[in-house]
Amino acid sequence: MTDPTTTLCTAFEGHRRLAAGPLVEVALAVKAAGDGGTTAPLLIFNDATGRVIDVDLRGTTGDIAARLSSAAAPRPDDSAPPPRGRGRPRLGVIGREVTLLPRHWTWLAAQPGGASVALRRLVDAARRFDDPRQKNRAAQEIAYRFMSALAGNLPGFEEAARALFAHDPVRFAQHAAGWPRDVRGYATRLAFGDPSD
Repeated sequence: MTDPTTTLCTAFEGHRRLAAGPLVEVALAVKAAGDGGTTAPLLIFNDATGRVIDVDLRGTTGDIAARLSSAAAPRPDDSAPPPRGRGRPRLGVIGREVTLLPRHWTWLAAQPGGASVALRRLVDAARRFDDPRQKNRAAQEIAYRFMSALAGNLPGFEEAARALFAHDPVRFAQHAAGWPRDVRGYATRLAFGDPSD
Protein backbone atom coordinates (compact mmCIF):
# COMPACT_ATOMS: atom_id res chain seq x y z
CA MET A 1 0.00 0.00 0.00
CA THR A 2 1.17 3.51 -0.73
CA ASP A 3 1.86 5.95 2.11
CA PRO A 4 -1.16 8.33 2.26
CA THR A 5 0.93 11.15 3.70
CA THR A 6 3.67 11.17 1.06
CA THR A 7 2.08 9.70 -2.09
CA LEU A 8 1.20 12.59 -4.37
CA CYS A 9 -1.96 12.10 -6.41
CA THR A 10 -4.32 13.92 -8.71
CA ALA A 11 -8.06 13.27 -8.79
CA PHE A 12 -10.34 13.87 -11.74
CA GLU A 13 -14.09 14.33 -11.79
CA GLY A 14 -14.77 13.34 -15.36
CA HIS A 15 -12.25 15.40 -17.33
CA ARG A 16 -11.96 18.14 -14.68
CA ARG A 17 -9.11 18.09 -12.19
CA LEU A 18 -10.73 17.90 -8.78
CA ALA A 19 -7.79 17.85 -6.36
CA ALA A 20 -4.05 17.28 -6.15
CA GLY A 21 -1.79 16.54 -3.19
CA PRO A 22 -1.20 13.76 -0.68
CA LEU A 23 -3.41 10.69 -1.11
CA VAL A 24 -5.40 11.17 2.09
CA GLU A 25 -6.34 14.76 1.16
CA VAL A 26 -7.23 13.82 -2.40
CA ALA A 27 -9.31 10.85 -1.22
CA LEU A 28 -11.29 13.12 1.10
CA ALA A 29 -11.91 15.57 -1.77
CA VAL A 30 -13.17 12.68 -3.92
CA LYS A 31 -15.41 11.55 -1.06
CA ALA A 32 -16.87 15.08 -0.79
CA ALA A 33 -17.51 15.21 -4.54
CA GLY A 34 -19.20 11.82 -4.44
CA ASP A 35 -21.35 12.86 -1.50
CA GLY A 36 -22.17 16.07 -3.39
CA GLY A 37 -24.02 14.05 -5.98
CA THR A 38 -21.64 14.20 -8.92
CA THR A 39 -22.49 11.84 -11.74
CA ALA A 40 -19.08 12.11 -13.43
CA PRO A 41 -16.57 9.30 -12.88
CA LEU A 42 -14.15 9.99 -10.03
CA LEU A 43 -10.60 8.68 -10.49
CA ILE A 44 -7.45 9.15 -8.41
CA PHE A 45 -4.10 8.87 -10.22
CA ASN A 46 -0.72 8.28 -8.59
CA ASP A 47 1.50 11.10 -9.91
CA ALA A 48 4.61 8.88 -9.78
CA THR A 49 3.16 5.96 -11.76
CA GLY A 50 0.13 7.23 -13.69
CA ARG A 51 -1.87 4.33 -12.28
CA VAL A 52 -5.38 4.61 -10.87
CA ILE A 53 -5.44 4.21 -7.08
CA ASP A 54 -8.45 2.36 -5.75
CA VAL A 55 -9.55 3.83 -2.41
CA ASP A 56 -12.36 2.55 -0.22
CA LEU A 57 -14.55 5.65 0.26
CA ARG A 58 -17.20 4.06 2.50
CA GLY A 59 -18.00 5.65 5.83
CA THR A 60 -17.14 9.06 7.21
CA THR A 61 -14.09 11.14 6.35
CA GLY A 62 -12.60 10.00 9.66
CA ASP A 63 -13.14 6.36 8.67
CA ILE A 64 -11.40 6.92 5.34
CA ALA A 65 -8.45 8.74 6.90
CA ALA A 66 -8.09 6.05 9.57
CA ARG A 67 -8.26 3.27 6.96
CA LEU A 68 -5.59 4.90 4.82
CA SER A 69 -3.36 5.58 7.83
CA SER A 70 -3.68 2.05 9.15
CA ALA A 71 -2.90 0.61 5.71
CA ALA A 72 0.39 2.54 5.68
CA ALA A 73 1.30 1.63 9.28
CA PRO A 74 3.59 -1.35 9.75
CA ARG A 75 1.85 -4.53 10.79
CA PRO A 76 2.91 -6.17 14.09
CA ASP A 77 4.31 -9.15 12.20
CA ASP A 78 6.31 -6.77 9.93
CA SER A 79 8.59 -5.94 12.86
CA ALA A 80 9.72 -9.55 13.26
CA PRO A 81 13.15 -10.12 11.77
CA PRO A 82 13.06 -12.07 8.53
CA PRO A 83 14.49 -15.57 8.61
CA ARG A 84 18.22 -15.59 8.13
CA GLY A 85 19.10 -16.37 4.56
CA ARG A 86 22.13 -16.34 2.33
CA GLY A 87 24.38 -13.33 2.12
CA ARG A 88 25.55 -10.93 4.81
CA PRO A 89 22.32 -9.57 6.31
CA ARG A 90 24.08 -7.32 8.84
CA LEU A 91 25.67 -5.46 5.95
CA GLY A 92 22.45 -5.39 3.94
CA VAL A 93 23.73 -7.95 1.44
CA ILE A 94 21.01 -10.20 0.10
CA GLY A 95 21.78 -13.39 -1.79
CA ARG A 96 19.74 -13.90 -4.97
CA GLU A 97 20.11 -15.97 -8.08
CA VAL A 98 21.71 -14.52 -11.20
CA THR A 99 21.61 -16.41 -14.47
CA LEU A 100 24.45 -15.75 -16.90
CA LEU A 101 26.11 -17.49 -19.80
CA PRO A 102 29.42 -19.30 -19.19
CA ARG A 103 31.44 -16.54 -20.92
CA HIS A 104 29.91 -13.99 -18.49
CA TRP A 105 30.85 -16.10 -15.46
CA THR A 106 34.39 -16.49 -16.83
CA TRP A 107 34.77 -12.73 -17.24
CA LEU A 108 33.31 -12.03 -13.79
CA ALA A 109 35.56 -14.58 -12.11
CA ALA A 110 38.63 -12.89 -13.62
CA GLN A 111 37.71 -9.48 -12.16
CA PRO A 112 39.43 -8.21 -9.00
CA GLY A 113 37.33 -9.19 -6.00
CA GLY A 114 35.34 -11.81 -7.91
CA ALA A 115 31.88 -11.91 -9.43
CA SER A 116 29.97 -10.18 -6.62
CA VAL A 117 32.30 -7.19 -6.43
CA ALA A 118 32.33 -6.81 -10.23
CA LEU A 119 28.53 -6.95 -10.43
CA ARG A 120 28.17 -4.35 -7.67
CA ARG A 121 30.63 -2.05 -9.47
CA LEU A 122 28.75 -2.46 -12.76
CA VAL A 123 25.39 -1.72 -11.13
CA ASP A 124 26.76 1.33 -9.29
CA ALA A 125 28.32 2.67 -12.51
CA ALA A 126 25.03 2.21 -14.39
CA ARG A 127 23.11 4.00 -11.62
CA ARG A 128 25.54 6.96 -11.71
CA PHE A 129 25.26 7.23 -15.48
CA ASP A 130 21.55 8.10 -15.14
CA ASP A 131 20.67 7.80 -18.81
CA PRO A 132 18.15 10.50 -19.83
CA ARG A 133 16.62 8.04 -22.30
CA GLN A 134 15.55 5.85 -19.38
CA LYS A 135 13.94 8.84 -17.67
CA ASN A 136 12.13 9.75 -20.90
CA ARG A 137 10.90 6.19 -21.35
CA ALA A 138 9.62 6.06 -17.76
CA ALA A 139 7.82 9.39 -18.20
CA GLN A 140 6.26 8.14 -21.44
CA GLU A 141 4.93 5.00 -19.75
CA ILE A 142 3.51 6.99 -16.84
CA ALA A 143 1.79 9.49 -19.14
CA TYR A 144 0.45 6.73 -21.39
CA ARG A 145 -1.14 4.93 -18.41
CA PHE A 146 -2.98 8.11 -17.49
CA MET A 147 -3.91 8.92 -21.08
CA SER A 148 -5.27 5.42 -21.68
CA ALA A 149 -7.52 5.70 -18.63
CA LEU A 150 -8.86 9.20 -19.19
CA ALA A 151 -8.14 10.28 -22.76
CA GLY A 152 -8.44 7.01 -24.67
CA ASN A 153 -11.73 8.06 -26.29
CA LEU A 154 -10.75 11.66 -26.96
CA PRO A 155 -10.05 12.85 -30.51
CA GLY A 156 -6.39 12.68 -31.50
CA PHE A 157 -5.49 10.12 -28.82
CA GLU A 158 -3.61 7.74 -31.13
CA GLU A 159 -1.67 10.53 -32.79
CA ALA A 160 -0.87 12.07 -29.39
CA ALA A 161 0.35 8.67 -28.16
CA ARG A 162 2.63 8.37 -31.20
CA ALA A 163 4.02 11.84 -30.52
CA LEU A 164 4.47 10.93 -26.85
CA PHE A 165 6.60 7.89 -27.67
CA ALA A 166 8.51 9.88 -30.31
CA HIS A 167 9.25 12.42 -27.54
CA ASP A 168 7.83 15.20 -29.67
CA PRO A 169 6.13 17.72 -27.34
CA VAL A 170 5.13 20.02 -30.22
CA ARG A 171 3.24 17.30 -32.11
CA PHE A 172 1.82 16.02 -28.81
CA ALA A 173 0.44 19.50 -28.05
CA GLN A 174 -1.07 19.74 -31.54
CA HIS A 175 -2.92 16.42 -31.25
CA ALA A 176 -4.00 17.02 -27.64
CA ALA A 177 -5.16 20.58 -28.32
CA GLY A 178 -8.84 19.54 -28.46
CA TRP A 179 -8.71 17.71 -25.12
CA PRO A 180 -10.15 19.24 -21.95
CA ARG A 181 -7.62 21.64 -20.44
CA ASP A 182 -7.01 19.68 -17.21
CA VAL A 183 -6.48 16.36 -18.99
CA ARG A 184 -4.12 17.94 -21.52
CA GLY A 185 -2.18 19.76 -18.79
CA TYR A 186 -1.74 16.73 -16.56
CA ALA A 187 -0.73 14.46 -19.46
CA THR A 188 1.80 17.06 -20.64
CA ARG A 189 3.26 17.41 -17.15
CA LEU A 190 3.60 13.63 -16.76
CA ALA A 191 5.13 13.20 -20.20
CA PHE A 192 7.42 16.17 -20.52
CA GLY A 193 7.61 17.71 -17.07
CA ASP A 194 5.82 20.85 -18.24
CA PRO A 195 3.59 22.15 -15.42
CA SER A 196 2.00 24.78 -17.62
CA ASP A 197 -1.11 23.86 -19.40
